[in-house]
Amino acid sequence: MKNEFSLAFNEVLEEKQLPKEVVLAAIESAMVSAYRRSVNASSAQQVEAKVDPETGAVTIFAEKEVVDDVQDERTEVTLEKAREVNPEAELGDMVLVETTPSDFGRVAAQTARQVIQQRIREAERGVQLEYFQRQVGEIVSGVVQAAGGRQGVTIGLDMKAEGVMPNNQKIPGERFRVHDRIRAVVLEVKDSPRGPQIILSRAHRSFLRRLLENEVPEIYHGVVEIRAIAREPGRRAKVAVSATQPGIDPVGACVGIRGVRIQTIVRELHDEKIDIIEWNPDQVVYISKAISPARVNGVYLSQKPNAAKTATVVVMEDQLSLAIGRDGQNARLAAKLTGWRIDIKSLVEATGDALHKLQSDPELAELIPSAVEEAPKIELILAKKSEGRPLTPEEYQAMAKFMDRVERRTLEVQEEAQKAEQERMDAARADIPAAAFETPLEEAGIKEHVYTILTEAEYETVGDLMLAMKVDSDKVLGLHGIGPKAIENIETVLAEVTFPEPEPEPEPEPESVEAEAAEEVAEAAAGETVAAEAGAVMETEAVAEETAAEAEQVEEEGAEDVAEAQPESLEEIFAVQPDMLTPGDKEPEAEEDEADAAMSKKKKKKKKYVKYEYDPELGEVLAHKKHKRGGDDWDDEDW
Repeated sequence: MKNEFSLAFNEVLEEKQLPKEVVLAAIESAMVSAYRRSVNASSAQQVEAKVDPETGAVTIFAEKEVVDDVQDERTEVTLEKAREVNPEAELGDMVLVETTPSDFGRVAAQTARQVIQQRIREAERGVQLEYFQRQVGEIVSGVVQAAGGRQGVTIGLDMKAEGVMPNNQKIPGERFRVHDRIRAVVLEVKDSPRGPQIILSRAHRSFLRRLLENEVPEIYHGVVEIRAIAREPGRRAKVAVSATQPGIDPVGACVGIRGVRIQTIVRELHDEKIDIIEWNPDQVVYISKAISPARVNGVYLSQKPNAAKTATVVVMEDQLSLAIGRDGQNARLAAKLTGWRIDIKSLVEATGDALHKLQSDPELAELIPSAVEEAPKIELILAKKSEGRPLTPEEYQAMAKFMDRVERRTLEVQEEAQKAEQERMDAARADIPAAAFETPLEEAGIKEHVYTILTEAEYETVGDLMLAMKVDSDKVLGLHGIGPKAIENIETVLAEVTFPEPEPEPEPEPESVEAEAAEEVAEAAAGETVAAEAGAVMETEAVAEETAAEAEQVEEEGAEDVAEAQPESLEEIFAVQPDMLTPGDKEPEAEEDEADAAMSKKKKKKKKYVKYEYDPELGEVLAHKKHKRGGDDWDDEDW
């Protein structure tokens, strides 16, 4: 039995590719169900099963009530048997005791067979779901099991799972046969009663991205980065790449030597044409490359507020069909790749539009006098072209220069106008209280029907409405359902609305003179002194005491004397001041200045002075106190 159970158990593990714990849990759950059926136990009763994976022995534990006299062995147990399991059990307690039936092995095998299979199947589906949810966006390989029909292609995957590729996710023109091995990207994984529903795709751009990562090591390792992908499956695709390290050719890395790398991907995609272009932060250069293989004469960007970004691309006439592509395919892919709305014009058409702008806009004509002088010449060239006569290269060049000059100046004028409009909006916004943009429009008290119209026009706050009325009230008047009376109501309400004044921020309390003095004392006490060339660093208590005494005097004399008496740096501490010298060492001018200073501060309290000297023999700095100004009685103190 031991060998048979172990062999069967290991065979299930290998076949189902499930963890050991999952299979054991499924068998134990099945045994619990078999026990409930065999003894007709209540579903409210707690039942547990333990299976020995080595021997296959099954042990059932059921929760029973401790009683004196057992009436129902299924739900009751005596106190003596209960205390064998739990020595602290008392009458009325619920105890989990072993209740394995004597003939449970054969009965369980017959009853629990379907339950075990169901539990294992559920566990298998759970593992499949978890595995393929991690594979979303990755390429998987499978074998075609069924092809054709409305549901698409059914593909057998790893872990005995099945994936479905809908018809709209196939590359147009592809035909699959049963037993064909194909690759696809996992697009979506859904949970269903029948197991995980795996949606596969070969038409999504992520499939092309993963193929490039697999075939190009530089992309896989991050040396080359894919910036954008635009794709029409089975027909054409454009990929923008850039290098993250200098000296790397991103386009060459993707194409490979003689196109080996890109040709492998083309064959996988059913001969889909792939254009690899280099991404550029300059949108003009980027759009020019996105239009490839057509050669571009000029790109002019126009980005207006609340409007789509538009890029006008000018090409020569012989490049026009190539730039647009079959059924506009090249232009569509370039627009998807760059995110700009692309308008492609021939040089002759663009020159005619530029000439019309110049002639119809006097302000623009004043800004480009040189273009006005060339206008008659350009008219003759366009007339010559309309008659079907060939143009010389010089004439094409003249049209290109004229068109470029007018288009660039037009864009500059538009940018200046947008900048001026933005400044006007900012100025108007500055006059409106900030609280207005936080106040909902419904709190303003506007009539209900007017409020409904304004909210539909995306005016959400009082500030938005005030800004619109201040900048352009005709825009509000132009809303459907808004008339003069509604405008009058809006103006009245906005004039009466009030906003709470913002609370002033509390000013920080000025630090007291005592706190400043204490801080300076702490800095002086913690300062480091470099004595002579030996650079000896010493801390002094004498300076701290002297500075503290001066700080006490500062409290009485005022903040003005603090700045004069308190040293601010080590250089000032060790600097020899004129009044620290003896009368014999002072210069005459210094003595006169000191006398004047003494007369001006005659009424102030006398201060103590300290003289510092470095003693090379002791290797220390000595501090000498002078008790009376002008006297020679100095007290020596070691510092």
